Amino acid sequence: MNSNTHILYSLILLSLSFDPVLVVAKNSELNSQHSYVLSCGGSIESTDTNGREWAPDSKLVPPSGDSIPATALHQDPSLPSQVPYMTARIFTSESAYNFSALPNKRLWIRLHFYPSSYGNLDPTDAYFSVTANGLSLLNNFSVSIAAEAHTQAYMIKEYSVSPVSNGELCIKFNPVSHRNGSYAFVNGIEVIPMPDIFDPENLVDGVDIRSSSVQTMFRLNVGGQYIPTTSDSGLSRTWYDDSPYLFGAGFGVSLEAGKNLTVDFPPNVPEYIAPRSVYRTARTMGKGSSINRKYNLTWVFKVDANFTYIVRLHFCELQFSKVNERVFDIFLNNRTAQQSADVIAWAGSAGVPMYKDFATYVGDVNGDDELWVAMHPSTLTKPEYFDAILNGLEIFKVNDTRGNLAGLNPVPSKMRLNDEAEAEEAAAMPSSLSGLGYDAVRGIAGGVAGFVVVAGVCIVVLYQNKRKEKGNVDVFGPANWLPTYGSSCTSTVSGRSTSRDSSHLSNIASLCRHFSLPEIRHGCNNFDESQVVGVGGFGKVYRGTIDGVIRVAIKRSNPSSEQGVHEFQTEIELLSKLRHKHLVSLIGCCVEGGEMILVYDYMANGTLREHLYKSTKPPLSWQKRLEICIGAARGLHYLHTGVNYTIIHRDVKTTNILLDENWEAKVSDFGLSKQGPSGLNQGHVSTLVKGSFGYLDPEYFRRQKLTEKSDVYSFGVVLFEVLCARPALEATSPKEQVNLADWVLYCQKKGILEEIIDPHLKGMISPECLKKFAETAEKCLSDHGVDRPSMGDVLWNLEYALQLHDNPEAARVYEEERKVNNDPSMHYTTIRIEEIREASEETDVLNTTAVFSQLVNPRGR
Repeated sequence: MNSNTHILYSLILLSLSFDPVLVVAKNSELNSQHSYVLSCGGSIESTDTNGREWAPDSKLVPPSGDSIPATALHQDPSLPSQVPYMTARIFTSESAYNFSALPNKRLWIRLHFYPSSYGNLDPTDAYFSVTANGLSLLNNFSVSIAAEAHTQAYMIKEYSVSPVSNGELCIKFNPVSHRNGSYAFVNGIEVIPMPDIFDPENLVDGVDIRSSSVQTMFRLNVGGQYIPTTSDSGLSRTWYDDSPYLFGAGFGVSLEAGKNLTVDFPPNVPEYIAPRSVYRTARTMGKGSSINRKYNLTWVFKVDANFTYIVRLHFCELQFSKVNERVFDIFLNNRTAQQSADVIAWAGSAGVPMYKDFATYVGDVNGDDELWVAMHPSTLTKPEYFDAILNGLEIFKVNDTRGNLAGLNPVPSKMRLNDEAEAEEAAAMPSSLSGLGYDAVRGIAGGVAGFVVVAGVCIVVLYQNKRKEKGNVDVFGPANWLPTYGSSCTSTVSGRSTSRDSSHLSNIASLCRHFSLPEIRHGCNNFDESQVVGVGGFGKVYRGTIDGVIRVAIKRSNPSSEQGVHEFQTEIELLSKLRHKHLVSLIGCCVEGGEMILVYDYMANGTLREHLYKSTKPPLSWQKRLEICIGAARGLHYLHTGVNYTIIHRDVKTTNILLDENWEAKVSDFGLSKQGPSGLNQGHVSTLVKGSFGYLDPEYFRRQKLTEKSDVYSFGVVLFEVLCARPALEATSPKEQVNLADWVLYCQKKGILEEIIDPHLKGMISPECLKKFAETAEKCLSDHGVDRPSMGDVLWNLEYALQLHDNPEAARVYEEERKVNNDPSMHYTTIRIEEIREASEETDVLNTTAVFSQLVNPRGR
């Protein structure tokens, strides 16, 4: 039996029955008769989580035995929907889909891939090519390698192909011939007629785009949030947040159009070019004109070398109404693309959308595969404000002269490959050796847990005494309502634990990969105590492996714990929808034999807390601590602004900030998380108080009104914990020092903060950096949420503090600027950094060192 026959035989058992009638998507954008939204391998018409309808592909595949439908064995929690990703069409030889297309009409082609196990097929064996009417879309492509390199569970490849003259479109899938057992697959295909959105006259460098095909590389709602396909302007596109692509500390300021500003498309800009929501938000540099003159607002993108790219920039002025108020230069990879760009001069007035296309070639010079888009205030016309603005950004790759759009497979990270090799070695070690070195960790975890129990009790007593001294009325009910979330037993305010409902748990478990209890037991050596790496309110956390080689953290519920079904459900429901570099990834769960178990990516360097105090680990450098705080801030900022609704973590603390093998910070433990307010006029969520003492927002504690600023308060405590290397609560300290937040605010007020910082940091922090960091943390601890910065503001300040640490000489320029002007009107509207002022034009900014090269050089790096 040859390999291809064996593949087909193994998939017969997984094959799906399918309807022979092709169902055309009802929500197609232009012409339903020639639009196709196909769930490959699906058997019936189905709907995804966004409400789009997908038809089975059975009518369009060839009747030969070269393809077969299959179902994925596992569902990654980050999949946006089961449709179309949980079914696939497998090809063992060249096969083709033939579509009827409108003549002389450009087409969207979107290919959806989920590199999972189908039957006994190894996803790493899938190497294949895809062509569309002879145009090479993918060549020797490995979805598994690409997804791993980009840390994505699934991939979407989108193309806009030039019109087909004969009305026929043939998309071919061809497994590579030089690899035994290779196969091709696809989970979803979209073929949709589209208007010609490319105007050759709009290109600066004059590319013949009408006869070319392009691949969408990036599509960003700059300064705004994620826009799903169903909220696009009729072309079923997805728009993503731009913040992951911003370079350095120059984060800029996010703007949103005021209620009185109407966005009206001019006659020469079709309304489908981008949604109105793209034009109603923007990113600017802010009002600090002198600071703006010393840096670029820059985005950096990884692209394929040796291709021409079209960079489309969307503009809509939201603040100014006159010419020469905001003028800026645009640079692409250090080349000037546009001088003296003035949106008002182009559009005529505020609230008028428009866009500009630029073309640039990215060569393969020294392996360079990046595309930089930068903006810098122009001084040529002497505008009123030194600033720049951008509302949306799209990058398209143009086919080369050979009719090719395919790039090379990305190279996986060497660190990741080494980590997998270490995991394989660890899995092969005898069980008697696997626990070596973890006794100390267990001792530390137990000590910390015991300490926090004592601290929780002490703080309850302190709060009760303080309330009695002030004569406050207890509006929350009996005195025993207080939770002890800092201990190993987290409860609700009422103190009632939640019973476990097995049927409900089964429904929850369907949202992610489900492990059997024998798999879990095998993966962590039957819950051997030598595998314990931590203990929390939910239960013990074990180190383990799954699928033989993948290292994971296994969190097992303690039957006596009062954290129950609700927390378990919240964790799965949230993490199954979220995927971010600085959020811990949920792999799956186990609901079996009375157990509630969660399986996460393994974080090799444990929690942030165990690197700060009461540990034998070497102390972290100040730079490493700053970088970890910045990573955690990015994760929290994403929760607050990066998804369709605000997510409030509610339990931000150093034990919930984990560190991977590269020391990247990951926010974890979402069992107490809460969706933010949904109403336009509602700024909070009324809910019972949950959290950890020492980190708990006092305003939330008093009023039971939760906002994202409650996370900001908790993060402020984390910042001072990092600086001072001591717990948030320390019951053995003198009374005034028990609560870290109170103590550091007192020391900050008295000007003696340096006396209580970690002794290992003495002399290691420049005064300017320490001042910026401490002031940022202090603002987070403001008693009222309205006085606290947003997480975006905190992130900007921390990145600026890192710049001050890297470049002490730049601190001199910073300090001069701060002293020259003290005009409150110059504060950033969103960032609210009081220290950034309008500086003297005579300041010699060229004296700054290489750390600020991007800020000084208006043409980028």
